[in-house]
Order: sequence, then structure tokens, then C-alpha cells
Amino acid sequence: MEFEEIYRTFSPKVYRLCMGYVNNSDWAKDLVQETFIAVWQNLSKFRNESSINTWIFRIATNNCLRQLEREKRFERTELPAQLEEKIEIKKDDKIDFLYQCISELEETERIIISLVLEDLPQAEIASIVGMTDGNVRVKIHRIKEKLTAKFSKHGQL
Repeated sequence: MEFEEIYRTFSPKVYRLCMGYVNNSDWAKDLVQETFIAVWQNLSKFRNESSINTWIFRIATNNCLRQLEREKRFERTELPAQLEEKIEIKKDDKIDFLYQCISELEETERIIISLVLEDLPQAEIASIVGMTDGNVRVKIHRIKEKLTAKFSKHGQL
């Protein structure tokens, strides 16, 4: 597979994965660019020990985790809890709200649900995150419960 074809095939998926992590379009685009620079630089070293899909998502995940570590170095101001509960969501903004909810999850949960949204099989997700299939299945169930609760709280279901 040529690099251009790899990029066309996987860049939208990597973008959505990155959005799940950072919930910021500009940062997500930067992370996609960093991911595909790494793919370009290391494509000749790819050994087909996993699918190219798994390999690319692993690179993207590592880039996202590094971004989150950089973010932790800077102090952020949190909204008071009473303001967070009053967020109004328009019907057209459900996808943005979903990304916002995903970005509030723990790091491992973010990657798992982002990969689920890309329709990756649980076995492949387990390989990417380094967990057993059973553990991933339980995590997915719990993450869906958390997201459902957030959507219900804001009247989005």
C-alpha cells in the first residue's frame, strides 16, 4: 500500500481518534499530521506483525498521550460544578457534545471508545491498548454507561 493511499484511508479515522482525546479541531489536525509524519518515516520498517490499521492507531495513540502529558504540565482552570450542569446543547451539536464527553473520560477510556467508534474489532482494540479481550469488553460497557448518563443528564437521549 502506498503512503498516499494509507493517508486517504486512515487520516479521517485518526482525526476522529485525536478529537476524542483533545476535543480541539486544530490540535487534532496537528496530531494527525504528527502521526502521518511518523508513518511516512517508519513505513519501510513496518514488519506486518500486526495490521497496518493497528500500527497506525498505535502511533496516533502515542502522539495523543504525549499531547496530554504536555497539557498536564500547564495548569488549567476548571469550571465550577454548578456551571457545568447548566450547559445547553443544541440538537445540531450532538457530535461536538459527544467529543466533549469523550474528552472528559480517563485516558484509557478515551482511546477505547474512540477505537470502538471506528468499528475496530475488540481483539484489535485489546492489542492496541495492551489489555485482554474480556477486559476491553467490560471497559466498553462501562464507558457506554458513562456516556449514556452524560447524554441523559443533558437531555440528549
